[in-house]
Amino acid sequence: MATQPNPAALQRVIKTPGAVLMGLGSIVGTGIFVSIAIATQVAGTGIILAIAIAALLATFNGLSSAQLAAAHPVSGGTYEYGYRFLGSYFGFTAGWMFMIAKSASAATAVLGCVGYVFYALDVDAGRWVHAGAGLALLAVMTWLVSGGIQRSNIANTVIVGVTLLGLAALVGAGLWSNGLPVDPLQATFDDTDWRRILYGSALMFVAYTGYGRIATLGEEVAEPRKTIPRAIILAMISIVVLYLAVSLTAIQAMGVQDFAASVNAEAAPLLIAARSLEVPGIAAVVSLAAITAMLGVLLNLLLGLSRVLLGMARRRDVPHALGAVHAGSQSPVVAVWTTGLIIGVLVLSGDVVFTWSFSAFTVLIYYAITNLSALFLPRELRLYPRIIPVLGLFGCLFLAFFIEPGIWLPGMGMVVVAVIWHTVARKRQASGQTL
Repeated sequence: MATQPNPAALQRVIKTPGAVLMGLGSIVGTGIFVSIAIATQVAGTGIILAIAIAALLATFNGLSSAQLAAAHPVSGGTYEYGYRFLGSYFGFTAGWMFMIAKSASAATAVLGCVGYVFYALDVDAGRWVHAGAGLALLAVMTWLVSGGIQRSNIANTVIVGVTLLGLAALVGAGLWSNGLPVDPLQATFDDTDWRRILYGSALMFVAYTGYGRIATLGEEVAEPRKTIPRAIILAMISIVVLYLAVSLTAIQAMGVQDFAASVNAEAAPLLIAARSLEVPGIAAVVSLAAITAMLGVLLNLLLGLSRVLLGMARRRDVPHALGAVHAGSQSPVVAVWTTGLIIGVLVLSGDVVFTWSFSAFTVLIYYAITNLSALFLPRELRLYPRIIPVLGLFGCLFLAFFIEPGIWLPGMGMVVVAVIWHTVARKRQASGQTL
């Protein structure tokens, strides 16, 4: 008898190129267009070291995520890994922290995209017009993602392609105008305040973590044991090269201090860097790349957040109705639209520097749980030596508390809230009640 498809399961249609582009679509966005300048404010001339340290830690985390997703290829990422290998409290805390961090990041991407559009069109919009346009954009992107992974994959490929071409044009224009970026490399060790460099590394770490979207989409990846590790490694190599090239180009064009100060300017930092090159048309190209980058981040966060919400609904950590999968599109439509609603609430307000720093702490806690889960993988399921998750776990916890106490204290408060919520939910389930 032929096996009947599971109507509650998602389609395994993403292959290696699509998975790499999903990862890049999540990484090449707010991270490269905003966070490099934010981290430069903190790390100064040590920003290149901060980028390299963050990349090393992200590599450990990426390999841990890869082997976990290959061993347990379902939607939900570390939420599911924590449940399976550590216990329900770790799993729920991971899901909770991911939802908080990435919902804020998605709202920042919405506002950033609208801001770039208005700036490019020279439109002077007030706060409520800005928020209204953001909500309209969010509604369109939520509708797109709710149509299923194939439609989202096609849109992501186009978006990432335009963004990468724009960034390549910026680097090329920098080489044409200023030559090789020798000065920023020579200045790297001029100021080695390691506390500031490590703080900058913590901020930059968030800019790499889009590779985790490949893992959270594990249930929709074809041949996950081969595809997921390969895609995460390829995405990481690509993004490290891109971040170093773009940051060196911007610092060579503007200088460290002016580039760091550009976070507080009206335009995006890389747009200001592009204008300083005085290459005809490059500012328009970078503006378009910034817009598509934010769209890519939003699309991939809608995908990732909704899949974590789907996993939480399946375990009844959130209302079970959120776990419904549409029979036609094979998409968790209710979870997607609920995710859009949560982001929409956050679109109404937010400060990009605070949001990014808060995301840094919550994401570092999330990936600490990822590495701890990888430590408990059975020997037969491991792809890499245990030293990889050990280094990843230590690095995440070490950097998390280099962030200012005004950021990590509220973050720890969110962990306490998660524990209370989960305790109440477990008691309700034990008494026969459900969410």
